[in-house]
Amino acid sequence: MVRMSRPPIHTSPRRQALSPGVEYEFERITLSRQLSRNVVARLLTDRAEHGGWELDRLRMFPDGTRKVVLRRKIIRQARPTYVAL
Repeated sequence: MVRMSRPPIHTSPRRQALSPGVEYEFERITLSRQLSRNVVARLLTDRAEHGGWELDRLRMFPDGTRKVVLRRKIIRQARPTYVAL
């Protein structure tokens, strides 16, 4: 686990369907400029390995802050069909 001196500034989950039958959950994270590139890489790797997230978009601003958008598929369980005997 990565220890940060400050937590990410902002996170917010969101759900959206990009194509029929496939639904994704999105999480937006804003990371401070004080976090090094190695720390950010480790943080995103941990989210991918343990949370099932994948990197959708990363934007770095001139002031050094990073806005990251992660996504993961929402897998729906089909309801079992019962047959009356």
